[in-house]
Amino acid sequence: MEVALENHQDAIFDLLVIGAGPTGLACAIEARKAGLSVVSVDKGCLCNSLFHYPSHMTFFTTSELLEIGDIPFPSPNAKPTRNEALEYYRQVAAYYALDVRQYCRVERVTGGDDDFTVHTVDRFGRAGAMRARKLAVAIGYYDLPNVMGIPGEELSKVHHYYDDPHPYFGLDVAVIGGKNSAAIAALELWRHGARVTLIHRGPEMHRHVKYWIKPDIENRIKHGEIRAYFNSQVVEIEPDAIVVDAPEGRLTLANDFVFALTGYHPDFDFLDRLGVTCEGPDRLPLCHKETLESNVPGIYLAGVIVAGSRTHEIFIENGRFHGMLIAAALAAKLKPKQAAPESGPGDRSAASAVTHPVN
Repeated sequence: MEVALENHQDAIFDLLVIGAGPTGLACAIEARKAGLSVVSVDKGCLCNSLFHYPSHMTFFTTSELLEIGDIPFPSPNAKPTRNEALEYYRQVAAYYALDVRQYCRVERVTGGDDDFTVHTVDRFGRAGAMRARKLAVAIGYYDLPNVMGIPGEELSKVHHYYDDPHPYFGLDVAVIGGKNSAAIAALELWRHGARVTLIHRGPEMHRHVKYWIKPDIENRIKHGEIRAYFNSQVVEIEPDAIVVDAPEGRLTLANDFVFALTGYHPDFDFLDRLGVTCEGPDRLPLCHKETLESNVPGIYLAGVIVAGSRTHEIFIENGRFHGMLIAAALAAKLKPKQAAPESGPGDRSAASAVTHPVN
C-alpha cells in the first residue's frame, strides 16, 4: 500500500530534487531563493557520499570552493576535512530549513512534465509517493563501484571503499588501483602498520595523482616500503591470497584484505528508466547547456552525472553552480506560489524555487 508523504494527497511541489549531496542541496537552496516549493529525497543520509569517505580525509580543495547558498565555510585548515564539510552542509541545510527526506529511495517515476509522481520506499520498507512539477536529478556516482568481475570478488575481505587503517595493522593488504584514492589508502595503511601491496594495470601511478601525494607514494615504492606491481592485474581472490598476472608471470601473494579502488560510475540504469538518453562511449546524457534540462521535459540534471562516465570533469567546486542554472530556468517557467521571504531563508514557511542548466 502506498502512503503519501505529504500532508495532503493532492499536494504538489514545484521541484523535487533526487539526491541530497552538496549539488542537490545547492539545487534546493536556489529553488527556495527563487520562491518555489521544493523537497529533496536521498536513499541515504544528508551528503551520503561524503559521509562514506575516509573518516580522516582532507579535501584537495580549499573551503571557499565548497561553499553553497552564499554561506561562508570557515575552516582553520588550508584544506578542510571530511568532518568539517559534513558539519558545514548540515548547518547550511538547517539555515535554509530545507525539506530533506533522508533514507528515502526512489523506486520509479511516473507521470510527466508539470505532474510527476515519484514513488519511494523508506528505511522501514514503507511505500510513499510525492508529486512535483519538475525534477532535478543530482545522484552523483560514488554509490556504484566499478567491479572487476573476477573470481572471489564477492568475498567479505574485499572492499570497494576505504575508511580507516586501524583494523589492518600487521596484516597483508592489497590495494588495487593507481589514482588518488588508491595512493592515499596505500600510504595510510602502510603508515599504520599494514604490509601493503599495490597492483595497477598501468605502467606507473596515474598522472592525475595530486602533486603532493605522487612523490610520497613513489618514494615508498622505490624504497620497498610498499610493494608495487605495475602493468599487472588481479585475476583471482582467494581466502588467504590473491593471484596476480604480472610482467614476470602469474604470482600468488599472501593476502588478508583487498581494497579494490577501481573507480565508480553514475547510475545509468536509473537515467534509462527516467527516459534520459545517454550517448557515445562516455554515455553523456542529453541536456541543454544553459538550463540543464534533459531530453525528457521537466527533468533536469545536476552535478557529476552531466558528464556521464567522465567523472573527473565535475566536482563539488563546479557542480555546485548547476543549482543556479536550474533555478533560473524554472523561475522562467514557473510562477512562484508566493514571493520569496524578505526575512531570509530560515523561515520554513517560505516556498522554494528551482531552475536548471544542462549540457
